[in-house]
Amino acid sequence: MAERYTSFRRGGRRWLWQRITAAFLIVVLAFHFFLLHFVHHANEVTFGMTQGRMQELAYFSLMVLFLITATFHGVNGVYNALINQGVTGKKKIIMKLVLSAASLLLIAQGLRTAVVWADGVPI
Repeated sequence: MAERYTSFRRGGRRWLWQRITAAFLIVVLAFHFFLLHFVHHANEVTFGMTQGRMQELAYFSLMVLFLITATFHGVNGVYNALINQGVTGKKKIIMKLVLSAASLLLIAQGLRTAVVWADGVPI
């Protein structure tokens, strides 16, 4: 019988956070699809409407949280997939540094874009 292998340690936090972020992403994506595909159809959405939504603190905060959560979830998944493929030692350290730097750049650019889209940080 094949043995099941995972890089997640039993009872580890990365496993738990991967599941928590997945649940959050499912809820936020459902909200997104409902709002942008059922309330407003794709052909009705304009830049002005999006900018108006981003100027609301609740929506802005949700999108920033979505950005951070999706980045963590994706990078954590890639990191664990690479560990499952057998990456160890120096390669593992380099991979961790590269993924961390990419995450920080992605979040910084996402925040910069969100603030510009909201015409400044909403109050």
